[in-house]
Amino acid sequence: VSAHNEATARSVMTVRGHQVVTDEPNDGDTGPTPLEATLSALLGCEGVIIYRCAGAMGFRYSGVEMEAEGEVDQRGSRGVRGVRPYFNWVRMTIRIRSDEPPERLERLKRNVEYRCPVMNLFRAADVDVEARWEMVPE
Repeated sequence: VSAHNEATARSVMTVRGHQVVTDEPNDGDTGPTPLEATLSALLGCEGVIIYRCAGAMGFRYSGVEMEAEGEVDQRGSRGVRGVRPYFNWVRMTIRIRSDEPPERLERLKRNVEYRCPVMNLFRAADVDVEARWEMVPE
């Protein structure tokens, strides 16, 4: 990953030939904030790990919809001592379209939460991460 910044809030990263932009709402708003990008990375990682775990388990599903939100105390990134500059908590909703039994969904959830690298980074940083899984019948 490489990045370029022209003395603004906007940064343009290049990842294997793909461009990723981060910015701030009040300074151009040409992309998500870096913290919003971390939530995007979390959901993207969950999608990959769901796919891999479901394949290993033979868990049948036709798709998944995910949402994430988090709370950040902006004082932390502004230098206030004792206030951390990253998420206090993150809440996710994962809606998976499947007719699998509830026990199989619970097993999938356990496997995904154990294996997801980004979720585990959040948890290692002592972020309170909560994932609510819902089954949507096909």
